[in-house]
Amino acid sequence: MNEIVYKLAKMIDHSILHPTMTDEDLARECGVALKYDVASVCVKPYAVIQAADILKGSDVLVGCVIGFPAGNSAIPVKVFEAETACNDGAVEIDMVINIGKALQGDWAYITKEIKSVTDICHWYHAVVKVIFETDYITKESDVVKLCLICTEVGADYVKTSSGFGFVKQASGDYNYVGATIPVLELMKKSVGPKVKVKAAGGVRTLDQLIAVREAGCSRCGATATITIMEDAIKRFGNG
Repeated sequence: MNEIVYKLAKMIDHSILHPTMTDEDLARECGVALKYDVASVCVKPYAVIQAADILKGSDVLVGCVIGFPAGNSAIPVKVFEAETACNDGAVEIDMVINIGKALQGDWAYITKEIKSVTDICHWYHAVVKVIFETDYITKESDVVKLCLICTEVGADYVKTSSGFGFVKQASGDYNYVGATIPVLELMKKSVGPKVKVKAAGGVRTLDQLIAVREAGCSRCGATATITIMEDAIKRFGNG
């Protein structure tokens, strides 16, 4: 594989999170991840065992979401979910924060929550990615505060979105933005040097993947992996 294409592939966490997905869908999407040798798959908790079995022996890592997608689980439940996922074979954990607690400025709760999950994951040598849900957490000062907390407690990544943070509009319709360049740049400059940034939500093209990389992202959640990687191969070659 071309080095440029390889590096782009290793930015992608292939998301397999749609509520309607079956075991057959999971197997197919793990096959996509294997074909393009992406960084990881990101799956639902019950799917970790199956994904780990399919990907065994490959370079594709198994990631799992917890407190997903709304972040409403109590702290002990999130810790239990994370520990269960690690025992089942996950080596990366994407946790959703308690969004309401962040919006009301209960930073002691948020700190305890993120630290609790980070500590159990690191005990299992798993990577922790903390999902802010920036369609809801819209104040720059709140994003910065979350970045500082993640740095303080030793989280490995900060992440924009779950991919399911739909906001009701005045019309009654629901809209979702996901990762934006200004928010990614803010997150990148607000975390410590050991904390990386993951974009998620709305990255569906090769140019968008390149743009978030230029904004400072190390990883990107994507469902449009086939489109992105086929375009990368066409543009940069496969030799």
